Amino acid sequence: MSRLTITLDDSLHQALKETAARQGRSIGQIIEESLILRGIKPLADARALVAKARANAQLNEEEALLLAVEETRAQR
Repeated sequence: MSRLTITLDDSLHQALKETAARQGRSIGQIIEESLILRGIKPLADARALVAKARANAQLNEEEALLLAVEETRAQR
């Protein structure tokens, strides 16, 4: 697992710490979940989504890519 150092506004950092304590989760877990919810995912996940779309719908590559983009945007 990689480590990352970020700079946050003091009030945002405090709110993040309070949220983590209230939810019984780590700050890292909250940040990771937030990134995923914003659509920040590994390229392999996007490729897998395209492959799944093609297999399920028997689409050509362009059609599958368009479907994957639509589905990704719908999840954001």
